Amino acid sequence: MQTLWAPWRMEYILGDKEDECIFCLALSERNNLTLYKGDLSMVMMNKYPYINGHLLVAPKRHISSLDEMTMEEMADFLKTVKDAIGILKKVMKPDGFNVGLNLGIVAGAGVEQHLHFHIVPRWHGDTNAMTVFAEVRVIPEHLEATYRNLKPHFEKLV
Repeated sequence: MQTLWAPWRMEYILGDKEDECIFCLALSERNNLTLYKGDLSMVMMNKYPYINGHLLVAPKRHISSLDEMTMEEMADFLKTVKDAIGILKKVMKPDGFNVGLNLGIVAGAGVEQHLHFHIVPRWHGDTNAMTVFAEVRVIPEHLEATYRNLKPHFEKLV
């Protein structure tokens, strides 16, 4: 039997769970996984990704539905999604993407009170038997390394 080590998971398992909105918290803190803070939208890395490069794009304003967005916010929100996909294409060279909104708890929203897109880069062969049989995801690159690779590209958006 082989052992898969994931020591960074202990922080989540043993740590205090955040009561505050992760997006609002990211807007107020430094040195977190936030890649971009624009006038109306932001991009941050998913702390517990499905795969390397899993990004979250959110409006800066704390809203939970598309109905609450102004047309200006909507345009900026979608442009930020487009820009994030462009950066991932350039830096990580995925074969495709899963991009979507989970609206409501029953739809899978982990943070239902703050609207956000998930951008998940995909590569041929990126899933394997580990996920099916062992309910384990193999993430080949540490979050901090992915952050260092992506951050300079997002700084050019400002």
